[in-house]
Amino acid sequence: MWDQIKAIAFDLDGTLIDSVPDLAMATQAALAELGLSSCTETQVRTWVGNGAEMLMRRAMTHALGTDVKQVALDAAMPTFMHHYQENLEKYSALYADVHSVLQTLFDAGYKLAVVTNKPYRFTLPLLNAFGINDFFSLVLGGDTLAKMKPDPLPLQHVLREWQLEKSQLLMVGDSKNDILAAKAAGIASIGLTYGYNYGEDIGLSGPDAVCEQFSDILNWVNPTKQ
Repeated sequence: MWDQIKAIAFDLDGTLIDSVPDLAMATQAALAELGLSSCTETQVRTWVGNGAEMLMRRAMTHALGTDVKQVALDAAMPTFMHHYQENLEKYSALYADVHSVLQTLFDAGYKLAVVTNKPYRFTLPLLNAFGINDFFSLVLGGDTLAKMKPDPLPLQHVLREWQLEKSQLLMVGDSKNDILAAKAAGIASIGLTYGYNYGEDIGLSGPDAVCEQFSDILNWVNPTKQ
């Protein structure tokens, strides 16, 4: 299976970049501006993965102690988006070995994509800020297409865009959303244990391989065979 891989799609938050410190700051600032009780960074780590709106829905539900109404959420989103734009790269960081591994895969000829549920307007600035944008020839945000992970649509888009067989694309991510999307698209997946997965063991989602460090990807995908 692994010898057939020609392209790799990577999740962003919790996979390439530890972005929670800045997401937490933005969430806390938005809640404060809305007059709601705050949250901790640890809580935010369990709330990310389904896009910005779901993050704020979870934060506001926690603060209110009840489900938030859509009209209130819609009104709150510009506040969150403003604060996140102001706190996009202050405390976030690349995970260990991300740059060197991406360089190795890029040099070996693999086609690389980012498939994230983060809004596109925040994705490119982050990739540029950490010097990894040039590795990716395709970047899909959570609002690029009609649906986001765990729906298979983004990965199906990658397959069509690059004219790949399902056996030639690999999804690498830290969340069950990544693994479920890969399964639904009929492609292979690697689950990373260090990211954000709602406190669940990524292995429970059934990825084809589990890696504890980003560099462990190279134990499965062999650049020398490209």
